[in-house]
Amino acid sequence: MKIKEKEFEEILQDLKALAGQLGATVRFEKGDFKGGYCILNENKVIVINKLANLQRKVMILSAALKELGVDKIYLTPKMREVIDEMAEVK
Repeated sequence: MKIKEKEFEEILQDLKALAGQLGATVRFEKGDFKGGYCILNENKVIVINKLANLQRKVMILSAALKELGVDKIYLTPKMREVIDEMAEVK
């Protein structure tokens, strides 16, 4: 799947909304880390380095959503393809 650079922002917003549906909070923080999924005080949190480029943010968020279990919910074919492909690249 070929994703245009300008599509990444829209995809990122869709993935953030999906994370919310799964009960996870997405946080963009500065630091010396890539990011990923964790549990903090019994809350599901996905932390992403805000200095990363859009494509990297989508890859990290996709991998975290795979960990959360997106297989159990309905996704549009395009979103499922984005998550599957981007999570593998990470």
